Amino acid sequence: MSIITLENMEFHAYHGCLEHEKQLGNTYYVTVDFELDTNKAGKTDALEDTLNYQSVYDIVKKEMEIPSNLIEHVAQRIIDSLSELFPQVSSFKVRLSKMNPPLGGKVEKVSIEVKS
Repeated sequence: MSIITLENMEFHAYHGCLEHEKQLGNTYYVTVDFELDTNKAGKTDALEDTLNYQSVYDIVKKEMEIPSNLIEHVAQRIIDSLSELFPQVSSFKVRLSKMNPPLGGKVEKVSIEVKS
């Protein structure tokens, strides 16, 4: 088994409970780890023998484009979509970070990590 990671995919999205978050949006980073058997791909050097990273990115992008109040909801949607579309993957881990959250002070980011 191997773990493949797509690290810090950056998106501008409109998640949050506050009105200005819904209008102006914010910067988000998403990291996805997935565990799968890569033995065949390691021998064949063929894309069809592994998981196409572009497909993973496209799903994350699609889910990030749907405005939500909570990053917890967005992260769960990403996990659910990935798990449904890629049954060959043993497990997924999604880390979603909201940069500069409006908390009344200097905070670099708030993050959630969800595992399947």
